[in-house]
Amino acid sequence: MADIVYPPVIWTSLTSFRALDLRLRVEGAEHVPKAGGAVLAANHVSYLDFIFAGFAARPAGRLVRFMAKKEVFDHKISGPLMRAMHHIPVDRSAGAAAYDHAVRALRGGEIVGVFPEATISRSFTVKDMKSGAVRMAASAGVPLIPVALWGTQRLWSKGCPRNLLQRHVPIAIVVGEPTFPQADDDPAALTAELRVRLSAMLDQAQRAYPDIRPGAWWQPVHLGGTAPTPEEAAALDTAEIEARRTRRGAGHDTPPE
Repeated sequence: MADIVYPPVIWTSLTSFRALDLRLRVEGAEHVPKAGGAVLAANHVSYLDFIFAGFAARPAGRLVRFMAKKEVFDHKISGPLMRAMHHIPVDRSAGAAAYDHAVRALRGGEIVGVFPEATISRSFTVKDMKSGAVRMAASAGVPLIPVALWGTQRLWSKGCPRNLLQRHVPIAIVVGEPTFPQADDDPAALTAELRVRLSAMLDQAQRAYPDIRPGAWWQPVHLGGTAPTPEEAAALDTAEIEARRTRRGAGHDTPPE
């Protein structure tokens, strides 16, 4: 497929990162294949994670087609860009169509990016994960590659200060070794294994981070930060879902996550 918009978007992002002196560190990029389909499964701590997860594939010269909620495609600014970059819209009320779209893309040799937690983790730990990434990899016969992101939450995360012009922020992008799910494997078991691997990779990235600050809002509790605990984060997520249902019941539009 023709990619007229995607390369200029990457170039613009890189130019912005250089201007802000964001200190991107990519490890394990050799695990991303230079040809053929693959699923990149990343943890989710920021609204900007799709940008940085995509950089995991840049050394291999690949573009990543990310699965993102339909509301992003409906937006008057982000929508045209997302469609032009051939990302995959996900309607949460009819997820089968997005799943089929992703599997076709994988079989066609594309790399598809997925955030198995579905929503941003407020605790900055890895939440429970959905099995779609594992099932897609098994259905398409492609590798499943974990990606741990850290530092992106400092720029823009859920319920936290947004500072897109913050300078000198270290960003870690860690790519793990691929696994090869099979059609007869147990998706729940493989998803549990993926969560364990991503948690270990994220913990390693957090502990190796060059700017650890005890008491910082963007640090998880277990490393001395003031982010919500996983239990507190789950309660906040539940309250948000209930509030969204109430707004829908009252006939109000629901704002994006």
